[in-house]
Amino acid sequence: MDIGIGLPATIPGTRRDQMLEWARRAEARGFSTLGTIDRLVYGGHEPLIALAAAAAVTERIRLATGILLAPLRANGAILAKQAASLDALSDGRLVLGVAVGGRPDDYEAAGVPFRARGRIFDEMLDRWVRIWDGEPFGTAGRIGPAPPRGRPTLIFGGMADAALARAARYGDGWTVGNETPERYARERARLQAAWDAAGRTDAPHTLAQPYYALGPNAKQAAERSLRDYYAFAGDYADTIVASAVTDADTVRRLVREFEAVGCDELLFFPCDPDLDQVDLLADALA
Repeated sequence: MDIGIGLPATIPGTRRDQMLEWARRAEARGFSTLGTIDRLVYGGHEPLIALAAAAAVTERIRLATGILLAPLRANGAILAKQAASLDALSDGRLVLGVAVGGRPDDYEAAGVPFRARGRIFDEMLDRWVRIWDGEPFGTAGRIGPAPPRGRPTLIFGGMADAALARAARYGDGWTVGNETPERYARERARLQAAWDAAGRTDAPHTLAQPYYALGPNAKQAAERSLRDYYAFAGDYADTIVASAVTDADTVRRLVREFEAVGCDELLFFPCDPDLDQVDLLADALA
């Protein structure tokens, strides 16, 4: 099973030097992927821009949006061009994880109707296929650049039936957020059923995304970061805070448990932007 690590791009106040050195160090320590999380109404960095910065200082590590709230960017052609550009400039390393999201304030701020997000997303996906396939849209031809491998790797988030159906129709795989191995296994079975119903014969690449902080102040860091990020969730924020991985033994246990239920990649998202967190996680996995 591959092990990736999130960029601290979501954490407000993360500095440029922290972000770039985090990316360099994550690649040097052998992580499979650098990930980002998306929200509009929050103080973090925009995911594609954060990954473009990481792409400039790395050569091997995959670059994943886990996930990007695609319908917030209501112009699907522009988003397809942005994704293709990042994929080309990173030599095919983009993993474009996408979903609709569930926070009305993000959509209100973007000027996009919240209740129309599924329809907007479906129209966007159809357009992406046409753009990445090279269909001409004007006198100059295609909307470029051409992605190195035909199109970016496409991963879908969400556990609704519509999300799983989109993954099976368009995607290379699927990701679940901060869930237990047991919940992952149940939802992975539903994904496989959707995959089979769509006539897919390949295997989906599946990911899970736990939160972590390590070291002497781990619990305080998880409490501070996650309670702020999930303030909208009310009492459920307590559950999210309690689920954060805060010691090396739990890191190793989660790896064993997710691997046992068929997960292809764990993507650990940090609650603390301190650069030591990269090495602490790598050392826990050694």
